[in-house]
Amino acid sequence: MSWKSSKMNYMRMQGSIKERTKLYHDKAILRKEFQPGMKVLLYDSHLQLFPGKLKSRWVGPFKVLQVFPHGAMEIENIKNGTRLKVNGQRLKPYLENVSQEQVYVVIDFLEFMAT
Repeated sequence: MSWKSSKMNYMRMQGSIKERTKLYHDKAILRKEFQPGMKVLLYDSHLQLFPGKLKSRWVGPFKVLQVFPHGAMEIENIKNGTRLKVNGQRLKPYLENVSQEQVYVVIDFLEFMAT
């Protein structure tokens, strides 16, 4: 076996390892689907001088107005009516009037989907 052929085999093997690793990590990502009219919470990523240690970083609720291609969304603040265009990865569904038992069912379902 020549040096060039062994190097080509090594590079081919590295490519397959990268593909398998990517598939493994992509499988763990939870896809979120939002429709217009849904209520959502927005992740507040602004760096503050003295962020509260126990303060929630999720603000809202907001209402989804429009879903754009590639995951962008237009949302409206329910309280004052301001509109924002944000990345969908910064949103999560807003659960209102949900009992503790229903939350456990949703968490169990999401953990089941991730495996």
